[in-house]
Amino acid sequence: MRDYKKIYYEWLNSPYIDERAKEELKSIENNLEEIEERFYKDLEFGTAGLRGKLGIGTNMMNIYTVGRASQALADYITDFGEERMKMGVVIAYDVRHFSKEFAKESALILAANGVKAYLFDDIRPTPVLSFAVRYLKTTAGIVVTASHNPKDYNGYKVYWDQGSQILDDVANGIVEKIEKIGYDFSKIKKISEKEAISQNLLQYISKEVDEEYIQRVESLALRDEDVDKNITIVYTPLNGTSNIFVRRVLKDRGFKNVFIVKEQELPDPDFKSVANPNPEYEVAFEEAKKLGYEKNAHLLLANDPDGDRTALEILDDNNYKMLNGNQVGALLVNYILESKSEKGCLEDNSVIIKSIVTGDLTKRIAKKYNVDVIETLTGFKNICGKENELEKEGKKNFLFGFEESIGYITGTFVRDKDGIIASMLISEMAGYYSKKNKNLIDVLEDIYQEFGYELENNYSLVLEGVEGQERIKRIMEKFRNNFPKEMGDLKLEQYADYLKRKLYNLTTGEINNITDIPSSDVLRFWFNDGSWYAIRPSGTEPKLKIYIYSNDKEKEKAQAKLDQIKNTVDSIIENVV
Repeated sequence: MRDYKKIYYEWLNSPYIDERAKEELKSIENNLEEIEERFYKDLEFGTAGLRGKLGIGTNMMNIYTVGRASQALADYITDFGEERMKMGVVIAYDVRHFSKEFAKESALILAANGVKAYLFDDIRPTPVLSFAVRYLKTTAGIVVTASHNPKDYNGYKVYWDQGSQILDDVANGIVEKIEKIGYDFSKIKKISEKEAISQNLLQYISKEVDEEYIQRVESLALRDEDVDKNITIVYTPLNGTSNIFVRRVLKDRGFKNVFIVKEQELPDPDFKSVANPNPEYEVAFEEAKKLGYEKNAHLLLANDPDGDRTALEILDDNNYKMLNGNQVGALLVNYILESKSEKGCLEDNSVIIKSIVTGDLTKRIAKKYNVDVIETLTGFKNICGKENELEKEGKKNFLFGFEESIGYITGTFVRDKDGIIASMLISEMAGYYSKKNKNLIDVLEDIYQEFGYELENNYSLVLEGVEGQERIKRIMEKFRNNFPKEMGDLKLEQYADYLKRKLYNLTTGEINNITDIPSSDVLRFWFNDGSWYAIRPSGTEPKLKIYIYSNDKEKEKAQAKLDQIKNTVDSIIENVV
């Protein structure tokens, strides 16, 4: 275990740490627990970059941990040569505390190393950063955001030249550079803004990028005249970055009755108007519902604070009902395929990409249109990483990507989930079916009638601390080595161990290699009727994640199967102490 007290005093006495930061450190001098929490380890840099609580310390998000990551990125890019340095890095930031400061610090560090920095002049949604990497043809991109985390968090995500989040090879290369820097702050170069601009190493980005992005988003519209543009929509950006973009796109598309939740319209780093700025949870819709009932709104839409995810609620029998990510994904897949097929513009070899823990209903819909569905590990870095691979091979045409945690993408100009594109398509889809006197819940029921019900129960167990991590390991080992072969009338047919990259067929005894998905600690079990469940440790939080899906032509039977699987899984977990 490292000497966190020693590192604390090194920071306290360092000439590179400013006085404001030292005052914060002095305020905890007699709080050993707080010192340990801040200094017992370094904030880890992975494929998702950095994410942590704001504060001074090696395990926190601050100007020093961000500066070190930016110097490491500069060192990594420099190794590729002058052309890559000139191509540069584009930087965006969200509404959170210190986001602008972290973004500017990163730009000036890159510039000091001879790497051109393009810096957005104000907050931007994450998908606009992904677009900008491709549009400006930069080597990399940085977005300073903690997405939907609580207000005391911030983060730092890195994108590579195709506009998608970095994968392990680049992340490992940057980590090597971080380790070489250590906390020798003299190795972090920096110049002034004036110097950077005069040397053409810092350029603020004009509205040209925004306009080009908006035009590309609007080009993805599938229908126009047959869409009811008079439906009433309530929209909330949850005090984040998407407000201007979504409103502009919906206005351009002709939606006349769009109402904004006033308390959540403007940027607010404290998210005072919402208990939790994560639109996956119904609590995020409390204010939107009030306005929705007042306006009798057909559709409630919410983006998370960095604008990459979209959630919705539908007015049905005078009550608002939330649809989950799998349901919205199925609706969008059905709408896109139906529309493109009807118009004769569904390309051959079209492909949909989803994560392995996302529901399979879309597979049944896609099969109707002879469209393949490819699976990846969780996260859009993997979904868009697979899109990049397919593009390089030139054999498949990417159509749509999504995962159960309300992330969606279509088009090829953004290589991450995009809440602005999703908001536009959801509004268009709702308007199209409104003209047919249906809401999206009616349409979902039609899908179930045609393809069968898919019900789900996805949940997490929070298991904190060292003991929690050990229990997660024991639970995974239990399911890996001693899983139940039957659950009521359900008989296990096959299971996948993605850590070992093996697929086991319990009917034939065959064992096949999983070649198209990298190794990851995920277990997935399929029953003879197509119902299945998966279990994995979270990669970013002290949680065990469980995903359960049931299938049946009848809703009641699907529910009974879902309950049976959940009760059995919960019982096994409870008995692992």
